[in-house]
Amino acid sequence: MADDDQGTEKKKSSPVITIAVIAVLSLLAGGGGWLVGNMLAPPPAEEVAKAEPAAAAAEGGHGGGGHGGGKGAEGQEVPHISTPANGIVLLDPITSNLAYPSDNRVRLEVALMFKDAPDVALAEEIHQDIMAYMRTVSLQQVQGPRGFQYLRDDLQERVDLRSEGRVTNVMFRTFVIE
Repeated sequence: MADDDQGTEKKKSSPVITIAVIAVLSLLAGGGGWLVGNMLAPPPAEEVAKAEPAAAAAEGGHGGGGHGGGKGAEGQEVPHISTPANGIVLLDPITSNLAYPSDNRVRLEVALMFKDAPDVALAEEIHQDIMAYMRTVSLQQVQGPRGFQYLRDDLQERVDLRSEGRVTNVMFRTFVIE
C-alpha cells in the first residue's frame, strides 16, 4: 500500500505551477501580438493629423490642407475631385424601381469622365437616360458579379451612344438594391 501512495504523489503536479505557466505564456502571446500589430498597422489618424500641421509649418506651408473632403484648419475648403477642370461630372443619385419585381428599388450614384470640357446639359441627358434604363432592368439581370458587369457594359454602351464618344468612362460610386 505504501507503493501506491508514492505513485500517486509523483503523478500529481501542482495547479499553481500550471496556472503560472499558462499566465506567462498568455503574457508572451499578448506582447508578441501587440508588437507585430504595431509593426504592421499604420499609425492612428490622430498621430498623422498632429504630424501633418507640424511638418507643413516647418516647410512654410499653410498647415491645414491635405486629403479628405472637409475644411482645412483655417476654414479653407478643400477642392472636390469632380470639378470641370478634371473633366469629371458627378451625377445626382438615381433612385428607381426595377422592372421585376417592381417592389425592389435600386439606388445608383455615377460619375462621368469627359474627354474635354464637361457638358452639363449632356450629363443631365445621360442621367435621365440611365434612370429610364434602370426602370427596364429586372433583378435577375443584375444578380451576381456577372450581372453587375453586364449592367456596367450596358450603361457604358448607352453613354457612348448618347455622348457620341465625348464621355470616356462611367464610374460607379454606389449601387444598392433593396
